[in-house]
Amino acid sequence: MKINVKPRIKCSLQPLATALFSACVPAAFFAFLLRPARYMQCVSDGVSLWAVSVLPAALPFLVLTGLLAETPLFFRLARAAAPLFSRLFGISGAGGCAALLSVLSGYPAGAKAVERLYARGQIAREECLRCACLASTSGPAFLVGVAGAAMAGSAVLGWLLFFSHVVGILGISLLLGRGKRMPCAALPAAGRGAAALPETLASAVLSVLTVGGAVAVFYAFGCILGDALAPLALPEGISAVLAGLLEMTAGCARLLASPTPLALALAAFLVTFGGLCVLVQQWSFLAKTGIPFGKFVLVKLAQGLLAAIVCFALACACGV
Repeated sequence: MKINVKPRIKCSLQPLATALFSACVPAAFFAFLLRPARYMQCVSDGVSLWAVSVLPAALPFLVLTGLLAETPLFFRLARAAAPLFSRLFGISGAGGCAALLSVLSGYPAGAKAVERLYARGQIAREECLRCACLASTSGPAFLVGVAGAAMAGSAVLGWLLFFSHVVGILGISLLLGRGKRMPCAALPAAGRGAAALPETLASAVLSVLTVGGAVAVFYAFGCILGDALAPLALPEGISAVLAGLLEMTAGCARLLASPTPLALALAAFLVTFGGLCVLVQQWSFLAKTGIPFGKFVLVKLAQGLLAAIVCFALACACGV
């Protein structure tokens, strides 16, 4: 007798998520009412973090990746890479190119590229989840320059984090694409070229503003969580991970202040999973593709765990 367990899982998780959401939103609302000056300053700090660290990196990459997707080079590369990406990850060449853009540019650019390609019919609906999970990487600029050099005081540790992060993404994506093949989609010979500049620029500005709103709000939520947990006197590692599950950058900064193998592994998990802030940033684009949010989160969780295991092993082997 065949037993279908998927509906039961869905029915058990959805009420839990709804109940958690229903409890957290009023709690955050009343926290803002009780201490408006404190949390308005947290929002301001989040805006500053976005303006100084995220905006300069995200905006040009969003514009450039949008324009790159309109060039003949992108379509030639997509056609040439289609057999490889189909065999390894069960996605089309265009989806594979979106993943490459994500590796170079970061989460928002990858998610935006997947959404753009789906809207234009250049990737199929059935491959969207696999494309989105593969095109969900932090760029080397953040991991090497910010997490490694600035937070941990070592660019070498940044490269270790980047390698672990990419292995986590690729490893789980290989499992997702196992046994699946995508036909080579018909792609145009060329895009619109320079004619796409006004639309691409407007789209990039709106996208980076969405990212900024998410960073500012979740930075404030992290402050609320930190204040709520302060009486418990939790160990710094646990407190940093909880903060990072809301806003990844803040959690990584606290963990990497003392870069032990365990701290590096936890930072690799946070960067790869993304935290709620990064997930919301990506979902602001991916929701239009019809990807099940629960499945996307579960895949990101698996990728984060694999990245943490790889990072911990490498850090121990290197004598960190």
